[in-house]
Amino acid sequence: MSDYYNAFETSPVPAPGPDAVPPEPFRGIYGMPAFVTIPTSDLAASADFWCRGLGFFELFSIPGTLVHLRRWAFQDVLLVTEGSVPEQEQEQAPAMSISFACVLSQIDALVEACRALRPDSVDGPRDTPWNTRDVEVITPENARIVLTAAKPFDPASAEARNLAAIGITAPGVGRGDNEEHA
Repeated sequence: MSDYYNAFETSPVPAPGPDAVPPEPFRGIYGMPAFVTIPTSDLAASADFWCRGLGFFELFSIPGTLVHLRRWAFQDVLLVTEGSVPEQEQEQAPAMSISFACVLSQIDALVEACRALRPDSVDGPRDTPWNTRDVEVITPENARIVLTAAKPFDPASAEARNLAAIGITAPGVGRGDNEEHA
């Protein structure tokens, strides 16, 4: 038995499907449950890549110090000048990555935009055993970013069997309601 339950209503990520529409950029101020801080030696160039390549927007900035970027609700990135965080080696991509949800219809445009800005920055897209299509991007700051889009769910697929094997079922299957957890 599993303690998992469907709680899709808490997320801005739309249900997967060929007609999935990404949510509008979220401009509200909230207590961020999670965010990533990325050091950069060129705040303006970094913000430009994140905005024009990865589809983020500038929520606010502290000139010369910090740029707060966002895509959807709960997709927050703080770019900070290198002097305010410990320095890192930038010879190879880091083993650690951060993933941001998108929808399938965004993948090709994101790949094209990133490649136009930095031709060798993109790897993929590739399909995963957990039913997503992922694109890996190495940013100017040498951060490994994964843009991940859920594929339409096919209950007869190998991906569905992979997920079911670890206790994760599609919405509406099994313990699909959230009443006991709300």
